[in-house]
Amino acid sequence: MSPKAKKRRTTTGRRLRYQVAASLDGFIAGPNGEYDWIVMDPAIDFKALYNEFDTALMGRKTYEMMTAQGGTGAMPGLDVIVFSQTLPPSGFPGVRIVNHDPAETVAALKAKPGRDIWLFGGGELFRSLLDAGVVDTVEVAVMPVLLGAGVPLLPPGTSTKLRLADQKTLPKSGIVVMAFSVPGGAAAPPIRYVKPASSKSKPATTRTKKAPARKARRRARSA
Repeated sequence: MSPKAKKRRTTTGRRLRYQVAASLDGFIAGPNGEYDWIVMDPAIDFKALYNEFDTALMGRKTYEMMTAQGGTGAMPGLDVIVFSQTLPPSGFPGVRIVNHDPAETVAALKAKPGRDIWLFGGGELFRSLLDAGVVDTVEVAVMPVLLGAGVPLLPPGTSTKLRLADQKTLPKSGIVVMAFSVPGGAAAPPIRYVKPASSKSKPATTRTKKAPARKARRRARSA
């Protein structure tokens, strides 16, 4: 754990949450920024997920990956802040490009009322904010896929021990969602955006197996 992280005090206000999808071998995007390997599962309520935040933070590379695929970088219902020393100001509503120190920006955001702050990516921004001691949670949806190469979840650096706060397995897709708290920060919230499994009726095969027995009893009564 970095020296800065050891000095942090527990907070109870807005949390900075690194919320990402990752491959089983630890990549958050393919070698060229691809996201087509991410598995979709109907149990994930994306509206509920987005409603937990009002601000999203991302680095230049993540922003450029989004815009290269035809997007604007905007995210519905969220104020997007992009950290870059080279990008020109954004002309799209809801997207702000800043060249301030990311840790100072996070501290200012946490001092204001609001919902949690989504650290959307990428790994380099996560590394800098983790080392600065301002990341509260690490929440990863692990996809059942091995990419072999790509953008890492976290670039090399000092180690940080995490505390598991919640986890859910989605049997239909094989996704495993885990929420960890970073020591010294605010606790990770329960995973609420995964819909509870609906109760299923008994398989049809169970009913068909009993049908011949019922027919035999009817024949015996009519004989």
